[in-house]
Amino acid sequence: MIYIILSTILFILAILIIHWIHNQYHMDIVVTPAPPPVNAPKVSVCIPARNEETNIRRCVEAVLRQDYPNFEVIVLDDRSADSTLTLLKDIASRDSRLLPVSGSDLPEGWAGKPHALYQAASVARGEWLCFVDADTFLEPFALSSVYAETMKQKADLFTVITNQILVTFWERVIMPLVLTALTVGFSPRKVNDPKRADAISNGQFIFIKRSAYDAIGGHESVKDRIAEDQAIAHHVKSRGFRLIFADGTRAVSTRMYTSFAGIWEGWTKNIYLGLSIHPGLLALGAFGALLGFLAAFFLPVWIVFGFAWFANGGGMFALAVTGEALCVTTYLLFMRVRAAGYFHIPAWYAFTTFLGAGIFSMMILASAWKVLSGQGVTWRGRKYKLNQ
Repeated sequence: MIYIILSTILFILAILIIHWIHNQYHMDIVVTPAPPPVNAPKVSVCIPARNEETNIRRCVEAVLRQDYPNFEVIVLDDRSADSTLTLLKDIASRDSRLLPVSGSDLPEGWAGKPHALYQAASVARGEWLCFVDADTFLEPFALSSVYAETMKQKADLFTVITNQILVTFWERVIMPLVLTALTVGFSPRKVNDPKRADAISNGQFIFIKRSAYDAIGGHESVKDRIAEDQAIAHHVKSRGFRLIFADGTRAVSTRMYTSFAGIWEGWTKNIYLGLSIHPGLLALGAFGALLGFLAAFFLPVWIVFGFAWFANGGGMFALAVTGEALCVTTYLLFMRVRAAGYFHIPAWYAFTTFLGAGIFSMMILASAWKVLSGQGVTWRGRKYKLNQ
């Protein structure tokens, strides 16, 4: 009897948690194609690039194809050891709107990306700054559409969730779970509510008014932050500026990582530093690690236990426990099939949820350990020992 009671309690909790997790994505503001504006203010697109020879041509040429009538492109080559700068100079020789800038050595107390964007912004001439990562690719209507929605929302900082390009097996196993978890930690509706302190921006694409950027102290105010995009968002909102987090999947796409090693390095860098900004988010991260562990290991054990008990004469009680475990598994897989459709990957990747959940749980723990132990995090060949 104790087994059936415990199983039923777990069944109810599991169904509620799975439903809750998969129903936090409330993107009420969506970037849709809009025509180029008349009397458009100048926009400076600033791109940091460190060893980005794989992505930089595609990224920059996508920006240069924008139908927005008044923009410049500044790419800060952050001491690349590959052919990034050579590629930039080749593109610039054919399009004067592109300005490649050779970055200086990283000063003491700065993280790499904030310093790169600080340098890019210092030569930018636009009324608006658009920070775009080198692994991010804009549709031709992206700037015009984002500008139109920014004006409509009266935003000072407008940021979007981008369409994620997922190609390899590990990208498709891990990334959808991580991105689903992020919607739990950072509710778009809460971020867009000026009465709440919740703030987040996506460093892959940030569109910010120059006057607001200068008022918060620009990237110098977050110079030691690895999760600088989140820190910028907090500064913007805490100073009373209007922050908007929108769905930009039709206008902007990103290929964040291409290998398991890249995914592990990138997310163990981001997860803890992002969550540690607030005790409540840190607790949520710990809860996420627990849920990942339960999904990866406990749920299969629950099913096996039920079958083993039934096979050893457990009768109807054992059958009920097995049925509850199978119902939870079926509901979880159904939700992950829906998620697979959103991320444009085959539905069968739902069956890798248990593997992905285990890896996600380990990434959270590894990320926390790197910072708490003083080991620090490594990114783009630079090691940071920061307590943030």
